[in-house]
Amino acid sequence: MRAAARWTRAHLRAHRPAAVLIVLATAGITISLLLATALFAYATDPWQRVFTQSSGAHVWIHTQAGTPTGSLAALDEVRAASGPFPTVRATASLQPGGARATLELRGTSRRPATAAPQVVAGRWLDERADAGSTRGIVLDASVAHAIWAKPGDSLALSGFTAPLRVVGIADSAEVPFRAGETPGVGWVLPRTLAASGAGQDQHGRTIGLRLGNPADTDYVVQRAVTRLGADQITDVSTWRQARADAAGNNSLLARLLGLFGLGALFAAALAVGGAISSRIRGHLRDISVLKAIGFTPGQVVRMFLALHLGFALLGVTLGALVTQFLGPLAPGRIGDATAVWRQLPEHTWLPLAICGGVVAFIGSATCLTAWRAGRVPPVPVARAAAPTAGRPSALTRRALGLKIPPALVLGWRGAFHRPLRSSAAVARLAVPLLLITIALGAWTTVDRFTARPESVGLAAALTARSDTLDDPAVRQLLAGQHRLTAYPGAEVQALVPGQTGTITLRGLGTLARPYPLAVAEGHAARGPDEAVAGQGLLELLDAHVGDWVRMTVAGRPHVLHIVGRSIETADAGRVISTTLDTLRDGDTATPTPQPPRPDFYNLVLHHGTDPAAVRDALTKASGGRLEVRQVPNPADQLSPVRAVAAGLIAVLTLIGLAELATTVGATVRDRGRDLLALRAVGLTPRQITAVIVSATAFVTLAAALAGTVLGVLASRWLIDLQGAASGWGTGIAQRPAFGVLALVIALAVTVSAAASALPAARAARRRLADSPSAVL
Repeated sequence: MRAAARWTRAHLRAHRPAAVLIVLATAGITISLLLATALFAYATDPWQRVFTQSSGAHVWIHTQAGTPTGSLAALDEVRAASGPFPTVRATASLQPGGARATLELRGTSRRPATAAPQVVAGRWLDERADAGSTRGIVLDASVAHAIWAKPGDSLALSGFTAPLRVVGIADSAEVPFRAGETPGVGWVLPRTLAASGAGQDQHGRTIGLRLGNPADTDYVVQRAVTRLGADQITDVSTWRQARADAAGNNSLLARLLGLFGLGALFAAALAVGGAISSRIRGHLRDISVLKAIGFTPGQVVRMFLALHLGFALLGVTLGALVTQFLGPLAPGRIGDATAVWRQLPEHTWLPLAICGGVVAFIGSATCLTAWRAGRVPPVPVARAAAPTAGRPSALTRRALGLKIPPALVLGWRGAFHRPLRSSAAVARLAVPLLLITIALGAWTTVDRFTARPESVGLAAALTARSDTLDDPAVRQLLAGQHRLTAYPGAEVQALVPGQTGTITLRGLGTLARPYPLAVAEGHAARGPDEAVAGQGLLELLDAHVGDWVRMTVAGRPHVLHIVGRSIETADAGRVISTTLDTLRDGDTATPTPQPPRPDFYNLVLHHGTDPAAVRDALTKASGGRLEVRQVPNPADQLSPVRAVAAGLIAVLTLIGLAELATTVGATVRDRGRDLLALRAVGLTPRQITAVIVSATAFVTLAAALAGTVLGVLASRWLIDLQGAASGWGTGIAQRPAFGVLALVIALAVTVSAAASALPAARAARRRLADSPSAVL
């Protein structure tokens, strides 16, 4: 045991830089996997995030006015209560006119501690500022989005003589607003609620109950009905309904982190395995001596395993501690996701499982090479009898005849004269470079959404609509802006045969001036009854470009010919787009042809135009009667991809450096055995150094070329695969610029040459004796 400890300490002193790189790479991999898990929970379950942040209620009980709902807070299963709140039902719309929505107004003098609304825009209610002549209201985000409301807007409500000013938008963990089904929620001050002139049948009370055990939900509902009476309860909603209605699908960032984390873990396992294999070859005599003094093969195997499992444990512990203490401090969604994840139930066991998986994976990768160390014979002389490389190849002799510097020729031969070993080194170095190229591909694809949105189906930066201005007036306002091109549009929900859900049918542009859709397959709609469809719609209908599809809108049939596939980022790609002429011509309920009247206008801005400036100009010119909104861009949600890609590139660089250290050591050791021969043929120490450096550079060059080429192909395939899975469609991937790829290759080769220069110079100046031990 003492001898094993001494050998381990000597080994660490001799390979300190490589050990540090392996530990740092393992820490980076652990951080990536932990952040990927946190972001996956954050992105794929937004309801859980809001529920956790707000200490949400598991049950909401809505009753008639005067019902003693406060008694429910005393139930044994209830941990905390939100309310009870006095409520009033009202119909709301933007002032003047606009889309309408049913609201449940709740009177509260302060922000609740349980089921606390999370303000995402504006502010919360203020007793001094929002109880005067202009009263304030905070809207739930789902209903605010439905009626196009934002902080500062005036909201007309039935039963109120004066409009209310929207002072804030908040997220809540309740069942979201659905027109005709579930009312939206608005929070007002009690004084504002008392000013409502609504009838008594519109008044009520609401209480939210947070339970100690969510499994008691159904039982608590039964007890509430028993205690209050079924005739007093008007509605009940639970956390299960809210979670089902608010399920999210924005998991791309988490998938990227998970993909790169697992890829980096695989690359690290290869690097660790290669490092052990190289060290075994470099310490054959040491292992033989250990065998000769009594070490068993099992002890040798356990010694190598213990050493590298120690590296893995140290790196995993470092990564877990960094994530635990510094993760919540990270800016943006990464910090938010880490803070929320720490409060979720699975956080108690999932980090331990991830860390244990990383250690187990790296340990399994070291088992094979450690087993090879146990099989090294105790007498190394037999390996000295192994045949050396044969005579130079015809290509090598021809290169020497062409006056190519001998250092380059011998370096090329030294890099690849053992094909299997050289191929393994190239493959291990190529994996991190492949993943770096994929990360760069993700980066440039996000940049494409930002720099050239028209190429991914986002030609319009703004949409404009008005319920108080007629269409000629809207067209006149838009015509006065010379920095944009306006395309009329309409959008309806349609049913297709065999489907219970709806799809989006859009009419954009006209036959005379079609809208610039991003068509990835086929061609744009150019004639009557022609349309282009998104990938999600084609998969839903099992249709292809060239098919005819039938759908109904409010009982009226529409038969369209799909002539192309467009890139659609809205509604999971379940969108079919035609011209406004074709959409209005399908209205068979109209006996005489009518000129197509749009519901909105898509505004395509000229290059370099600021959308905010155009929006402000149109709002001012229309006196606030034209509603102008910015078109959502997926790049806004994917902005952390750049930071994630940068962090992952740093982790992969550490892995590549660890593998490079192994490659340099193996090259120096292999060429060190040929030093006597190289000196015998007249090479100077400087030329011998150049031979070793060029051999390392050639291996790195081959790995860089293979990694970047395969990375470009894999990046396009993976991004298109994600695009197809999300319904956006293929064709969104953007290849990294050639100059960037060339820079990656040049940096890899330069770093490898620089890293091998000092060890090569030391080896070239080493004094050797012409003895059997010198070449073992």
